[in-house]
Amino acid sequence: MNFRSRPTPQVFGFQIAPMVDVLLVLLVFFIVTWNFALSENELDVKIPSASKAKPTEQYVGQVVVNVKTDGTIVFNRKALSAAELEAKLTELAKLYPDQAVILRADENAKYEYVVDVLDICRSSNIWNIAFATAKQE
Repeated sequence: MNFRSRPTPQVFGFQIAPMVDVLLVLLVFFIVTWNFALSENELDVKIPSASKAKPTEQYVGQVVVNVKTDGTIVFNRKALSAAELEAKLTELAKLYPDQAVILRADENAKYEYVVDVLDICRSSNIWNIAFATAKQE
């Protein structure tokens, strides 16, 4: 009989496999959320449809101004007043003179609200404006 106890081997450091698993899960999570963050769409703004509408590619730095049915202006997921929007667009035009703005107006919004945003863009020296439309089905 052997009554000597054998020493248990000591493992120094940490296991790398669980750490890699956690990092891969985080990477997938951030890639998916970044992709959704690219779309600056207000879900309660129903844009009008057009027969010749083309799907646009979204890119980082894209500026989208949403106009809701009641005339609320939403920029960068925040409701802004006309003065606040003008200040932000003026600052943006100084930094990037050819910056494009995509205007997403609800199909039931008054034309007056759209013209107000166009006036704000013009006074902010934004000249490149696109109107968002959906593809007719």
